[in-house]
Amino acid sequence: MRAAAVWTVRGAAAGLTAVALAHTLWHGLAEPGAALAFGTLVAVGELARRDRPDAPEQQPAPLGSAGALAYALLGQNAGQPTHHGVLEIVAVVVAAALAGIVPHVARGRGPALDHLARRALTVVFAAACFQPLYNSGRLGERVGQGPYLVVFLLLLLGLTALCDAVLAAALARARTGSPYGPLLRDGLRAQLGIGSAVCATGVVMALGAAVAGLWAVPVLSVPLLLTQLSFHQITAIRTTFRQTITSLARATEIAGYTRPGHARRVAALSCAVGRELGLSERELTVLEYAALMHDIGQLSLVDPVPDGATAELPAAEARRIAGLGGEVARQTGVPAEVAVVVERQAEPYREQPALARIVRAVNAYDDLVGGNRHPGGSLAALEQLRLGTGKDYQPEVVECLARVLARGGRGRVVPVPPG
Repeated sequence: MRAAAVWTVRGAAAGLTAVALAHTLWHGLAEPGAALAFGTLVAVGELARRDRPDAPEQQPAPLGSAGALAYALLGQNAGQPTHHGVLEIVAVVVAAALAGIVPHVARGRGPALDHLARRALTVVFAAACFQPLYNSGRLGERVGQGPYLVVFLLLLLGLTALCDAVLAAALARARTGSPYGPLLRDGLRAQLGIGSAVCATGVVMALGAAVAGLWAVPVLSVPLLLTQLSFHQITAIRTTFRQTITSLARATEIAGYTRPGHARRVAALSCAVGRELGLSERELTVLEYAALMHDIGQLSLVDPVPDGATAELPAAEARRIAGLGGEVARQTGVPAEVAVVVERQAEPYREQPALARIVRAVNAYDDLVGGNRHPGGSLAALEQLRLGTGKDYQPEVVECLARVLARGGRGRVVPVPPG
């Protein structure tokens, strides 16, 4: 069912693109100047997109998106009505986007097909809602060319952003199996950041070109380009911070206190469980950092715990190690919530914050499975966690863990989209 949703979205985008390209090649460009100006902007926006190999589905190209939306909403050029239609808009935008991603593909880091499918379908939606109304004159009769037109364009772009968020959530659900509601909520929340800037720039470009002509397009794209550069810098800082925490978490492995890969496995599986529970992207970030650092307190021990398995230690000793880990976490400069989760991960679940409950259950599972303490493997380990739900592990967390494992994967750490 989930695979069918992906192929439906991709198939719809591919079909519309094929029809648009065939129509444009047969009839030619009705507005060559506008096609060149906005096509170049879309291509430059794709070229300026930074590669994120860890999350190819989260590679925003705000400048290209703004140019595509502005082209879809272009009704006049320097006071003269335009004659390009929906199919020409789709053909130009897709062709320009493909031209812009060629260097990324050459480096083996092109965007996912879902990224292109969403771009094509959202442009179709915006253009199909605007161009027929404008070209028929009905839009001018009802709202005119004044402030009501601006309000209409903003409302239309709001619906377009909602369409994009719905598509993104559907594709993410098909890819990860996570609940649809939290994915849609996170998508809408992301639209309030860079998405609002993209929509506003698209409206301004369309209105500016309508009055001043195509010369307004490069001028009005400068603010968003500067915003995109700042966006990349913030992303780089966050990436470096996460890499630092990951390196620090490996200290317990290098010192021989925990098994190789334990921290990364716990972080990946914790984030998968967190998504299953509907956590926000902000909460997932805190959860990831805390899961990576959950064993950092073991560095203070004189005698290592066998296999680093703190799940089977006496409660008092486990809490002492967790407390030491919380103190170390505070010294690293991570958010205060991360240190709290690390510090309280060994308490009974009714006394823990929600994120600490996830870390405790997932850590215990990996300790039991990785340490070969159960010949029955994951099923026996899950059964032991279920037996401990009266005090140690939250039942909802254990059942979410079981569902994630039943889907055949440990999940992966999902970075927070900047903005």
